[in-house]
Amino acid sequence: MTGVLAGKRAVVVGGGSGIGFASARLLARDGAEVTIVGRTGAKLEAAQERLAGEGLTVSTFAADALDAGGVRDAVEVASDAEGRLHIAVVVPGGATIKPVLLIDDDRFDEEIRLNVRPVFLLLKYAGRAMVRAGEGSFVAISSTAAVFPCRYIATYSAGKAAVDQLVRVAADELGRLNIRVNSVQPGMTRTGATERAFANTEMMQQFLDGQALDRHGEPEDQAQAVRYMAGPESGWVTGQLLTVDGGHTLRSFIDYASLMDLPDQGDPTQFV
Repeated sequence: MTGVLAGKRAVVVGGGSGIGFASARLLARDGAEVTIVGRTGAKLEAAQERLAGEGLTVSTFAADALDAGGVRDAVEVASDAEGRLHIAVVVPGGATIKPVLLIDDDRFDEEIRLNVRPVFLLLKYAGRAMVRAGEGSFVAISSTAAVFPCRYIATYSAGKAAVDQLVRVAADELGRLNIRVNSVQPGMTRTGATERAFANTEMMQQFLDGQALDRHGEPEDQAQAVRYMAGPESGWVTGQLLTVDGGHTLRSFIDYASLMDLPDQGDPTQFV
């Protein structure tokens, strides 16, 4: 443990698995006092035990990232006795693969909310704790879907683009308070949420064919970017959107229609 983050309080929403877990590991390894947050207590406890086996100590707090009261309480638990917090990372989001003309009206709202609301809530409550600390670094997990057109995941793309714009506006507002706000934009990364995609060999080959680097992303790839944005190494960096994708955004997104049986939005009989 280098201790470069010693004395810093950190919260990772979505820290029970995947990118959040890998990020919590690096923050704790460098000395931060980390609280991991998620909906399922058992999952958080399993993550806590796994890190303990590596000699790392983290705290846990069960809360839904969409619930304002839960996020506020998570920040309070993660902060020190004076209500100060220094690092906040937020991961949750999600998508449905469907042609844009066939997305259910209410489902559109739900998915935008799923991707944007957790970021806003943690930014709001963690940001207040960072004001008390006199400094802070906020890192949102966005997506390459915010960078280039990704056919058939319109709600996810729109939601993640909103996340990135929220990050930029907040960075501009909060810079005078010594609070930095950035995002990391992962490409296709191996996590629990992408397990089914990784089981589709043809789909994964399309991703590799569309990347400059011939390997898939791992949670640790994203965690290294989060750790950079959270720590003093990026002390003069704010309002930035760091893409970690093996060079996928140099080219184009995959064609889900060639891989899945999607409904035809060119057929008017679908519009019922």
